[in-house]
Amino acid sequence: MQQAGKKSKGRVAGIGAAVLAALAMPALAQNAASGGAVAQGHIERAMPLLPDPGQAPAAKPASGASSAQVPRIPDTARPLPGMPVPPAAPASAASAPPVPPAAPAVPASVPPSPASAAEEAAPSAASEAEIPEPPAPNLAQTSSLDPAGALAMRQLFAKEVRRRLALPAADQQAYGRLLQRTLAEHGHGDLANEYVLLVDRSQNVQAIFIYFRAAAGDNWSMIGAAPVSTGRPGTYDHFLTPLGVFEHTPRNMDFRAEGTLNEFGIRGYGARDMRIYDFGWADGERGWGKGGVSPMRFQMHATDPDKLEQVLGIRHSKGCVRIPAALNVFFDHRGIIDADYEARAAASGPLWILKSKREPTPWAGRYLVVVDTERKARPVWAPAPGGAARAKVPAGADSAD
Repeated sequence: MQQAGKKSKGRVAGIGAAVLAALAMPALAQNAASGGAVAQGHIERAMPLLPDPGQAPAAKPASGASSAQVPRIPDTARPLPGMPVPPAAPASAASAPPVPPAAPAVPASVPPSPASAAEEAAPSAASEAEIPEPPAPNLAQTSSLDPAGALAMRQLFAKEVRRRLALPAADQQAYGRLLQRTLAEHGHGDLANEYVLLVDRSQNVQAIFIYFRAAAGDNWSMIGAAPVSTGRPGTYDHFLTPLGVFEHTPRNMDFRAEGTLNEFGIRGYGARDMRIYDFGWADGERGWGKGGVSPMRFQMHATDPDKLEQVLGIRHSKGCVRIPAALNVFFDHRGIIDADYEARAAASGPLWILKSKREPTPWAGRYLVVVDTERKARPVWAPAPGGAARAKVPAGADSAD
């Protein structure tokens, strides 16, 4: 998780300075005519902190991040890019450019010109560019694959993910209904034939679930579940994990952990090469001070395998979703929510973030859904970490994302 930074105020030119400059213009012109050099003033345009998601960067960043045009790099020597840059804060009134005078009103008796009428009738190119393209279908959605293969992912999950939660059938069905209700509220009520991730941020649950259904109208079936840690309020720079439906797309390119230690000896993103799933900027509820809402970078990632993974199951992050390392590898290798990444790679060439030896599922999805059941008591199937595990958490562990 990364909080958006602040922007300093711009300077405002005084009216008196403008008057003096106007009075000095004749003298400057005379000086220029006599051979003297007059310095030309200029205005420097602030560079945007975030690139246009639809525009490819002009050059490869020094940090190693790449786009779909970068040739594949061996997994063992892949460069690891850094955190995304926060978006620029809105410019203050003091730094805003002067507003031009309003155009004179057109009498009601004068009909609009054909050009102005066409401009009003047709949407602008800018507004059309803001409309996102519909997501590309996964392989299963464009073929007649037997959905039984998607449900067989349960066996792979049980084999490859060590820390699992065993929900009774009634709770599996209840979460499936909650997932469908949340998707419908966000315009995805007909979503089907792809995997979806669901997180319950309730402090008495702290779990992630994988769901699937073959067709709209079917009930959602659970593939597997595991403990997580979401945002813990009460400390500066700690957010409640945002609620809603979040799309996993190359417009917010993932990156990989470097495995380095912070000043407290914590590997906040986990071991080297763990994947950080980036869902872009989201409005997060501040868990400190007087509360309120601020932009935060919403991510899902592993955590320190030696010092923090044992306390998954309680709220402990700064707003992101921490998951077990084995689950991170499972999502990465199987491409559980990589539908858009695989579509980009198929259309434009290999993406460095996708490993060459992966085994992507044809039922790949693209959505992470976060809910809060606000359970008053912890269910038996979601035990909290014991005292022995908590005692091993070192000082400064709350500094990790």
